[in-house]
Amino acid sequence: MTADAPLTRESFRRLHPINAPRPVAQLPDRVWTGEDWDRIRRGYRARDMDEKWNVFAEDNVVFMHRSWTGHGIYEASFAPVPGGGKRIFSAVVEADGGRYRSMGDEYDRLMMELIISAIVLGEPAADLRAGFAELTARASGRSELPSGVMEHSALGLRSGS
Repeated sequence: MTADAPLTRESFRRLHPINAPRPVAQLPDRVWTGEDWDRIRRGYRARDMDEKWNVFAEDNVVFMHRSWTGHGIYEASFAPVPGGGKRIFSAVVEADGGRYRSMGDEYDRLMMELIISAIVLGEPAADLRAGFAELTARASGRSELPSGVMEHSALGLRSGS
């Protein structure tokens, strides 16, 4: 497999589909460019223990699985938009509390966009990271924790490309 060959379901040792899908009511507003989509459809494989996500696409659906367990957490369906690019038009999240504990639609919207932007595309995503820090501090009631601790726990680190 070449470096530019898209990752597929078969690229990963173990993947488990979402057990109890729940629609995500809040979706990212972002329109990803054609160039972004080319990179997104190639996917992303966690390279070490600090990385938390494996991502691959089938047709216009992007699958986001936890790297350690292989559990599917998000499935985002993309559609073209007038003027070019693609946006998420529907998504589901794992609702089985034994596999994933969601903190609500706002959190899931932010996580999907962070996984795609920061992990798959390798963007700094400073605004998304700041929003994540604010949301998790508010939801957890633990504003004393450094924002990086909560982010690393949920998002992980992205190794160099």
